[in-house]
Amino acid sequence: MDGGGSPSASLGLSHIVYDSTSHLSLGLALMSLTPILLMPAYVVLIVQTRELLILEMWAGQMACEGLNWVLKHAIKEGRPHESPGDGYGFPSSHSQWMGYFSSFLILHLYFRHRFTSCGIWFVDKLFRGLLYLALVALAGLVCYSRYYLTYHTPTQVLWGAFIGTVIGFATYLALEYVPAHHPDSLLGESRRCLLDSRVAQWVRLRDGWAVWTDGGREEEWQRWRAEWDRTKNRGGNATNGKKAA
Repeated sequence: MDGGGSPSASLGLSHIVYDSTSHLSLGLALMSLTPILLMPAYVVLIVQTRELLILEMWAGQMACEGLNWVLKHAIKEGRPHESPGDGYGFPSSHSQWMGYFSSFLILHLYFRHRFTSCGIWFVDKLFRGLLYLALVALAGLVCYSRYYLTYHTPTQVLWGAFIGTVIGFATYLALEYVPAHHPDSLLGESRRCLLDSRVAQWVRLRDGWAVWTDGGREEEWQRWRAEWDRTKNRGGNATNGKKAA
């Protein structure tokens, strides 16, 4: 309580307890913040790119989080006895979040996104493999942090990761894979109607991967490069004109 006798509370969203004498404990506590840090990343990408894919991924992520709340209050399994956290523990929401995030993104990178080639096929393949591995490692570290910091039991962590992965797969297949590979299906037609709607045009919603294999990144860079070169040429011509005068 404060001086006036009013009750006080701790905002548990980012209140993570760890062993201050251990660098490993600190590192894993920071890893536990990953789901929280991903939320503003979603918002920035949606506003900046107006990509339907990112909006779908975010909506699925929120639905996954909502399901986690429902499961926790339906099952009502407690956390480990030594846990500094409160509330129910099954399944782990952090693990479920990362299971969804990594599975959805890996499927997108595998099925639809194509990076600009460096010209060496082995390096291209290696880069993609390392990227997949990095996403799995990130999810694994966040999951392990919840066990190491005693917020969840191994069962709660594993089930959370499994549920999130399944939802990530299902969401991607329903909202991205089927519409892209079966455009005449109900999901494909619905996607096309959404993108052609007046609301989508008003907010400039788009599906970049339906037009470009890299979502338009190379096209945007090429346009910028052309304008950059013209700007340099104009600046060079103006300088030469002043010298001649």
